[in-house]
Amino acid sequence: MPDVTIIGGGPAGLTAACTLISAGVRNVHIIERNPEFGGLPRFCGHYGWGMLDFGRVWRGPEYARALVKAAQGAIFHNNTSLTHVYPDGKIVLNTPTGLQETQSRAVILTTGIRETPRGPRLVSGTRPWGVTTTGAFQEMVAYGTRPFSRPVIIGSEFVSFSALLTSRHAGITPVALIEEKHALDVPSLVGLGSRYMFGVPIVKNTSVLEIEGTDRVEAVIVGTPHEKQRIPCDGVIFTGRFVPETASLAGGAIAMDHVGTHGPSIDNFHRCSDPAYFAAGNILRAVEHSGYVAHEGRQAARSVIRMLKGQLPSPERKTRVTSRGLRYVYPHFLIPDDVAPRLSGRLLAPHNGRIVLLSRHGNLLASRRIFPWQGLRFTFKFPWSILKGHEEIQVSLD
Repeated sequence: MPDVTIIGGGPAGLTAACTLISAGVRNVHIIERNPEFGGLPRFCGHYGWGMLDFGRVWRGPEYARALVKAAQGAIFHNNTSLTHVYPDGKIVLNTPTGLQETQSRAVILTTGIRETPRGPRLVSGTRPWGVTTTGAFQEMVAYGTRPFSRPVIIGSEFVSFSALLTSRHAGITPVALIEEKHALDVPSLVGLGSRYMFGVPIVKNTSVLEIEGTDRVEAVIVGTPHEKQRIPCDGVIFTGRFVPETASLAGGAIAMDHVGTHGPSIDNFHRCSDPAYFAAGNILRAVEHSGYVAHEGRQAARSVIRMLKGQLPSPERKTRVTSRGLRYVYPHFLIPDDVAPRLSGRLLAPHNGRIVLLSRHGNLLASRRIFPWQGLRFTFKFPWSILKGHEEIQVSLD
């Protein structure tokens, strides 16, 4: 029986494996549904990877290879996917030789995210060649395919600017980056810097209404139903609107946050509702960069190490965390420990004011200042002492 099984061979999963192996846990298995390990970075030919976890600035494939090398000592299973989870760490895998049932002392879920393609975004028009998502676009470029030369990029998350970098690397010149909201999903400085770095117009308060073309994309119609504009282009890259990859968890043993993060509900040890399961990386919420998810993989692995030693605090004493007026906040439960609690969340819109922590009865427990230039993401630290006697707290805007 494996001591630990890790589902997902991207930055979070491979970093978790490296942490476990370095701590002396030897029977570690990594499950990856693709032929190669390394996750999305292996298709990203631009620089910017490895800064936070390796202190280096690499291209994506170099970073992916470094992650795999760091996890040596684990047992790698490619072309294998998770199909179902049962209580107490029992899982079913779809392997090249058929279905296989196995049980581990701990399972770390690091299956990541998937982008929302054209269909669910309800963009009308014809169905020509040249409509893709960031992941598919970067995979095509990695294998030497140049699918278009003058695309439009839809969205303004960090991955949207990764698409800009990939375009530059491939000699592709986007004609516009289009965001339907009045503000970008990244801090304004990122958008400003990218506009001057790449020379690509950033158009806000604008939606893609229709795609034109027969064999290939010829143009997009953008704007509102009352005011439209035609932008000639030969490709459309739908970026972001990520959702956690949790299809294999449906109807299983793990409680989900269906309203906020859309990922597994966890406590401050990355532990799920079934204490044999832990979750880290972008399965928790969409979406953070590779260095961030690698850090979460490391933290989840450290919790697993404590669990294997019988040193992890019991999940019975916990404070439930809820939110109001926010897109999400996590972890969903806080259990007292030596490390000060840290909440992460995402706003619905940039805010100039304070994030507040309230008791169930509305009493102010803690607050912190936030500014519009910080973007939509936030973190919130506070001392354990303020949670004493509170079974539930709420995070909201002032």
